[in-house]
Amino acid sequence: QVHVEESGGGLVQVGGSLRLSCAAFGRPFSNYAMGWFRQAPGQEREFVAAISSDGETQLYAHAVRGRVIISRDNVRSMMYLQMNSLKPEDTAVYYCAVPDRQGGDLVDYYGGMDYWGKGTSVFVYS
Repeated sequence: QVHVEESGGGLVQVGGSLRLSCAAFGRPFSNYAMGWFRQAPGQEREFVAAISSDGETQLYAHAVRGRVIISRDNVRSMMYLQMNSLKPEDTAVYYCAVPDRQGGDLVDYYGGMDYWGKGTSVFVYS
């Protein structure tokens, strides 16, 4: 059964950095794209970043482009989100997600994926 689990959230001051991790279980994830999404209080869940199955292609939301880096380690079935220059508006629950199908363009996943973790909370304070 497919299962993903996030970690690495916490409290961080404006301008600081955090690295989120996602562990994936249940199938060979090297064949699948993966992504990060977030949901701020009172708002809908939104796309943050996605990465292709081989890690060669990344897609970022405009709000985070230039401040975050998505990466993956297919040997360890892990995905990461390095977040720098954090802003109060980055405060949210961050979710790791994987799709149910292989291939496709990363833009296909902008609206969401199929399997979700429980999320890890990030709070940016000034």
